[in-house]
Amino acid sequence: MQALNENPLMILLYVGIAAYVLFMYWGDSKAARMGQASPKAMPGAQPLDWNVSLIGVIGAWIILANETAGELVFGVSQEQSDMIWYYVFATLAAGVVEEVIFRGFLVIENKGRAALIASCVGFSLIFALIHGHFWDTEEGFQWTFTVKAWFTTGILFINSLWFYALRFGPWNKNRSIFPSMIAHAASNFGVFAVKLWQGHVIF
Repeated sequence: MQALNENPLMILLYVGIAAYVLFMYWGDSKAARMGQASPKAMPGAQPLDWNVSLIGVIGAWIILANETAGELVFGVSQEQSDMIWYYVFATLAAGVVEEVIFRGFLVIENKGRAALIASCVGFSLIFALIHGHFWDTEEGFQWTFTVKAWFTTGILFINSLWFYALRFGPWNKNRSIFPSMIAHAASNFGVFAVKLWQGHVIF
């Protein structure tokens, strides 16, 4: 992530990939709205429910508010990493790319409720761990089992569960992935706003 953070060309490529994937999703969801859904459609490419999306954004920001408050309580708010300002575009793109990977493909559907829930929990753990808060490679590989690392990883796990709930909860009758994408992007933009407020954004 560090190389992506510092390389505007890589960020542009990442945003381009997200835009293309979103374009495919929008086409598939449009076909579904017209009753012409394709069996080869992208997973979760169903019509957008704005009510579920609004609930998703509110929930994501509540989690972020608790994260920000928790960092202050634990005294780790100054341990945040700095972010180059244009990396915000990559974080918004992640709301598409990461959702397609995790809430789209990395889930066990049609095998019963227990398998669905177990896969959501298991892949949420993977989602949290791969964000890499337990290690640092800037000066050679080293583990970082700090309070901040545990806390942030825990929040990422909760976020992932929330995004899975938005996709597969009974409130999302057609299991559209769009509410998860919107909530994820809103969460990441909220992180950027908090970093900006706390002086961790580099211009």
